[in-house]
Amino acid sequence: MEPTRTEATAKPSKVELTKLASGYLKTILAEEIVADSTHISEDAATILKFHGSYQQDDRDLRTQLKREGKEKAFSFMVRVRMVGGRMSAEQFLTCDRLAREVGNGTLRITTRQEFQLHGIPKGDMKATVRAINEALMSTLAACGDVERNVLCCPAPIRDEVRDAIHEDAQLWAGHAAPRSPSYWEIWLDGERIETLPHHGGVLVPTPSDDPVEPIYGKAYLPRKFKTAFALPEDNCTDIHANDLGYLAIVEDGRLVGYNVLVGGGLGTTPSAQKTFPFLAVPLCYVDRAEVRKIGEAVLKVFRDFGNRSDRKRARLKYIIHDWGIEAFRAKIEEYLGQRVSDPKPVTVSEVEDHLGWHRQQDGKLFLGLPVENGRLRDDEDHRFLSGLRAFFEKYGTPGRLTCQQSILLMDLDPTWKPEIERWLEEYGIATVEQISTVRRWSMACPALPTCGLAVTEAERALPSVMDELEKELARQGLEDERITVRMTGCPNGCARPYNSDIGLVGRAAHVNKDGTPGPGKYTIFLGGRALNDRLNVEFKDYVPHDRIVEELRPIFARFRAERMEGETFGDFCDRLGVEELARSDVAELDPVG
Repeated sequence: MEPTRTEATAKPSKVELTKLASGYLKTILAEEIVADSTHISEDAATILKFHGSYQQDDRDLRTQLKREGKEKAFSFMVRVRMVGGRMSAEQFLTCDRLAREVGNGTLRITTRQEFQLHGIPKGDMKATVRAINEALMSTLAACGDVERNVLCCPAPIRDEVRDAIHEDAQLWAGHAAPRSPSYWEIWLDGERIETLPHHGGVLVPTPSDDPVEPIYGKAYLPRKFKTAFALPEDNCTDIHANDLGYLAIVEDGRLVGYNVLVGGGLGTTPSAQKTFPFLAVPLCYVDRAEVRKIGEAVLKVFRDFGNRSDRKRARLKYIIHDWGIEAFRAKIEEYLGQRVSDPKPVTVSEVEDHLGWHRQQDGKLFLGLPVENGRLRDDEDHRFLSGLRAFFEKYGTPGRLTCQQSILLMDLDPTWKPEIERWLEEYGIATVEQISTVRRWSMACPALPTCGLAVTEAERALPSVMDELEKELARQGLEDERITVRMTGCPNGCARPYNSDIGLVGRAAHVNKDGTPGPGKYTIFLGGRALNDRLNVEFKDYVPHDRIVEELRPIFARFRAERMEGETFGDFCDRLGVEELARSDVAELDPVG
């Protein structure tokens, strides 16, 4: 299809008008955030996202408060931008302190290698954002219609290639960050604290550039934009699920450049067939020196041709789908003023989660610890949050967050290992050896009670599903199989359910007798795989929470009986197809029952 600006110039949506009226993300928000109230308006909340925060309310309390004639229990989620999941001990301790003093007492690791603080009262917002910046972190562009937190393999192997990839990720994140002074004027009284490498000059001058925001313009991007850096042998950042992906090309042990992938995005709306998940496709190859140049061209084409009238169709993936990759490539070359090179014949081949003990090239160790659904908290038997606080206070070494919602403790002296293992036992922190394989590869989004988009539960519902799933897999002798299970409370795909072996997507709500929400019904998707390079397919719809494992039971039985040598569960489901899998009869195929 020939590229046109028809969608980009159609009647703009309300969000587009709000962005334009904000005067580069300031006017509407600046007045309301300091007003004496518990919450802000919808327009101000739209602008607040660009500053790294979402206005939320406790949905567990909605019915009760409404019955009592009271307003919603408003609070704010603050997302901390952490490129590649990198953090110092001091930065962790700052987030931990804020979570306890002004938040809900928990920290949540996101699938984009960030911390989220939940439950922040409006009156504490300014002090919270200032404290984050004073620790040399930021919330700027952690949300909103801009480049989000840039992903990079967090494994601190300390080799030349991985260090170079981290350097490129930092430079790109700095270059693609918003440049308006509004963030510092609102939150830091004009004091500018630099938390990323200087972005330098504009590399790709185009007619639509803006003097304040040369890359983004007054209305910023049509929708959010996500970037990941990955290695072919370690796709731990799920490069195909991102709008922009840099797949490392290594020759003679040296990083020479990247295959550039474009168009990934997993969010969808079941009622709108015009929306769908889409995996990024190869665009070209670039040398290392061209990372910012090609990335900026992709951003600007998205800026100028993305759909600004229908936000459901506003992601980059729809441009790629509608135009085709060749037309998109031609437009990129037009913006660059030069031809681009064909991608190298390199694709992803493996994925690691980096859990357990590993040796760094400098002789030190790092330890990857699983965090169920990314939630760091203390409870009666497991004191993960206070345990990490004690660790970072004592050892002072850096850490990193993974896209699998886990945490890596790095630069550990080998002589500390016995002491650290006693620390894990003292605080009840499970190691990877103490959890099942299927739980190790599971993820869920926060969903209820904080997410305003959630249809039903995810983080609070997945653990009970995993309990049943562990028992069923063990019963069938499949407990050692690597099967990725991802649950979301709505179709937006925040936990990346659409390219996993088993995707569980919230479909319908359930309300308990007391008016509080509970686990509802889900759509089961099958046939993705751990490499994250293939979409799964809808298997069954509107499955009650307590029926999920029962519906999967005959599929596991067939997998055990009919799999080919070395075949994974996702590959098996993809080979048979969902129509054939739906014919499975557990009575005939399940002699172990």
